[in-house]
Amino acid sequence: MRTILLIAAASFAMTACTPIASPAPEASRATAEAEPQLMYWDDLTSRERPVPDETISYGSDFLQVADLWRPAGDGPWPAVLMIHGGCWQTDIADRTLMAWIADDLRERGIAVWNIDYRGVDRDGGGYPGTYLDVANAAKALRDNAARLKLDIDPLIAIGHSAGGHLALWLGGQQNLPEDSPLRVADPVKPDFIISQGGLPDLKLAATPPGSGCGTEVVDKISGSGHYGDTSVPELGPLRVPQVLINGLSDPIIPTDYARAYEADMKAKGDDVRVRFIPDSGHVELIAPETAAWAAAVEEIEKKLGRNPQ
Repeated sequence: MRTILLIAAASFAMTACTPIASPAPEASRATAEAEPQLMYWDDLTSRERPVPDETISYGSDFLQVADLWRPAGDGPWPAVLMIHGGCWQTDIADRTLMAWIADDLRERGIAVWNIDYRGVDRDGGGYPGTYLDVANAAKALRDNAARLKLDIDPLIAIGHSAGGHLALWLGGQQNLPEDSPLRVADPVKPDFIISQGGLPDLKLAATPPGSGCGTEVVDKISGSGHYGDTSVPELGPLRVPQVLINGLSDPIIPTDYARAYEADMKAKGDDVRVRFIPDSGHVELIAPETAAWAAAVEEIEKKLGRNPQ
């Protein structure tokens, strides 16, 4: 997983950072000391993976499922809808990549509805299948909330990387064009959305050199340029509070993506904030011991009216 996700970013970094001349030893040491030691995927995925309490289907495909992480006690519990990333490709990541932060929220007394979906590399995935899966997974949370003793008022959606795009897209469903194949009946609209290193503006992500995901996959997830119903700024204003949490040293997602999105959506009248986390990359966003994840927890607990632990 580390190799797949970092290959594009590494290629760019090697090109951009090759020195014209060898620096002085003192300069090399100073640079090394200044550079943050970022996490690799293996630093997270090599750990023992916690397990959910239940897996619930929302469709007939084996990827149309959600893992329920249920806290101890009798409930009801506040619930968070969680969406994994992986450049919208199932071969790169699935819902299990979010297991460690889902478990962290469970330990904090917050239930998690951690969804999976068909990526662009799966039959039925891409445009419109990936979007329909995410929309229907959110509806399944609403439909099962009372039975499972989940309190979804407010409903918080959080997504990492490509999942950040999909979480924000959920907030824009009411603005989909009438003829869009991405529309579902009676869609679920989150009350608060957190994007962790997301790619909300597909037009921008499709512009070379793009991100660590590359531009070809953006063409696939946008249905070859159907930005009017896939790129979140095209659906604005969402009229949902949004927070974008990004690592300042993220080698996968350019920080300009968050800055440009914030400016664009604020101009449309939306409540958008960006939080840049120093010495953090892409993996830190979903590792429970990091400052990047602590920022997300702070936002979740604040929205739930709780004092962060």
